[in-house]
Amino acid sequence: MKTSKVRLCLASGVLLLLCTAAAHWLVPGLVPDFVRGLLAGIGTGLLVAGLLARHLPDPADASTPALRRRYMREFAPAMAGYTVAILGSIWLLKHHVDDPALRALVALSPIPFVGLAMRAMLRHIRDTDEMQRRIEVESISLATALVSLAYFAAGLLQAAKVIDVPSAMAMIWVFPMLCLVYGLAKIVIARRYG
Repeated sequence: MKTSKVRLCLASGVLLLLCTAAAHWLVPGLVPDFVRGLLAGIGTGLLVAGLLARHLPDPADASTPALRRRYMREFAPAMAGYTVAILGSIWLLKHHVDDPALRALVALSPIPFVGLAMRAMLRHIRDTDEMQRRIEVESISLATALVSLAYFAAGLLQAAKVIDVPSAMAMIWVFPMLCLVYGLAKIVIARRYG
């Protein structure tokens, strides 16, 4: 079952990236940049998720079926809400909202959904067995240390005028990078204990 889901995830990611590239090179201007960017982001996300899932231990080894169902009931709606909120806020901020207070409210609209997703993750970790909890905590700790170190190094390079990364872009990518590095760290740490 896991293998077919991983293959579907990988194939969907590749297909979306190929469609995005084809739309860009074969019929330029037909698909708006925002839509191409969205499709490329989803395709990349599916590829990364598929690659991570391929190497992670089987979820049946990590928690009970009831715990996994509860996690998905809490996590999936939060991420769906986040997706709608982030896309809606980008669109509203580009075209319709001028008042600074309202812009701040619209810009922060995805935050409650991220909070709900984090709550689902924490509840899942809290209710797993001791070994799985240890793997999760070590993975999160390692990911936090590595991303913090990379962000600090980038800040030093920015201050030395070696690189020039817009601050908004750097800040927005901290959480996704933390999630990605956490997934990679979990693969390594789970194998060490497996």
